[in-house]
Amino acid sequence: KDPDGAPPMLPTYPLKFSGGAELGAVEFVYREQDTERGLMFRTQMPEDHGMLFKLTHKVATFWMHNTCIPLDMLFVEDDGTIVGILENVPILNDEARSVGKPSVYVLETNAGWCARHGAKVGQKITLPESVRTTKPHE
Repeated sequence: KDPDGAPPMLPTYPLKFSGGAELGAVEFVYREQDTERGLMFRTQMPEDHGMLFKLTHKVATFWMHNTCIPLDMLFVEDDGTIVGILENVPILNDEARSVGKPSVYVLETNAGWCARHGAKVGQKITLPESVRTTKPHE
């Protein structure tokens, strides 16, 4: 159960992939408190939704603490290039996970989304200008 009640309202954008796949509503996270919360306590997410985290350029590690939805995690460079993917990350797991490559963004989708929509390392995601120009607050 979510101790804070409803999740915060976050800016939402569509994302398009160079292979033709699309996510219709991706929540954009760039503030530290929202990054720490992520998708915690949510029990479902529509197929065409996701969450995009903007971080400082580094080798990012993510965990599934209090995350009740299995996820795919796409690690993305500043220019929108996917540099690594973790698929079917199990729920409620505190193991730190990374692709071992620097990235600026991490995109979380429902588990299996990458396989169903052909998302691959090397593909590009078109990032809205407001996402590209927002500075992460860490």
